[in-house]
Amino acid sequence: MTLHKAARPAWSTRSTGWVPFALIVLVLIPAAAGSLRLIELAGGPSLLPVNARMTASPVPVVVHIVGAVPYAVLGAFQFSSRLRRRWPAWHRAAGRVVLVLGFAVAFSALWMTQFYPRQPGTGTLAYIFRLAFGTGMATSLILGFAAIRRADVARHRAWMTRAYALALGAGTQVFTQGIGNAVFGVSALTTDLMLGAGWALNLIVAEFIIRRGGNRTSPSTGEARLP
Repeated sequence: MTLHKAARPAWSTRSTGWVPFALIVLVLIPAAAGSLRLIELAGGPSLLPVNARMTASPVPVVVHIVGAVPYAVLGAFQFSSRLRRRWPAWHRAAGRVVLVLGFAVAFSALWMTQFYPRQPGTGTLAYIFRLAFGTGMATSLILGFAAIRRADVARHRAWMTRAYALALGAGTQVFTQGIGNAVFGVSALTTDLMLGAGWALNLIVAEFIIRRGGNRTSPSTGEARLP
């Protein structure tokens, strides 16, 4: 009788589901823009419109971009239930990294909002939105971490979903601003409102996912209290 060793599940779209890849597609444009900005700040060619605010104080924007891109990619795979079941240790280890990256993204965004000169073409409303949603992301990360420390997986997932939704605002804003400018014209008010619409739309989708998932909650496998 021949015994065959069980094969380790292959890393594939089938094993992780389509959701992580859809989330990554959403952030491709802001990730590309951020990468070009990093090249410029490192002394390379200027491929984007000049931004004197970032040139004068590059550290916060570097922290923001370097944190945001891996946060978006690594965080996307945290939403794969198949991945959580098959590689629970990876999920926990990646979660710690995602948490640190998330704080870097949120606090660098708040720093730029508070201490950078106001972005040309935006108004007070954009400042309020950035302050509110940046604070909301940081708060969601803190509450998500506190929940998993209590082994409250449902609340942990809910708060981390909200944090991720807010972080992906830049991806959605590519579309909301494009549509808003086409329909209502280019103005500070339109820009401000379409920025807010991007974050609001992401939060609406996040809340729908959280409530839909809560209606079919099952015992968690592979997620446990963090040390």
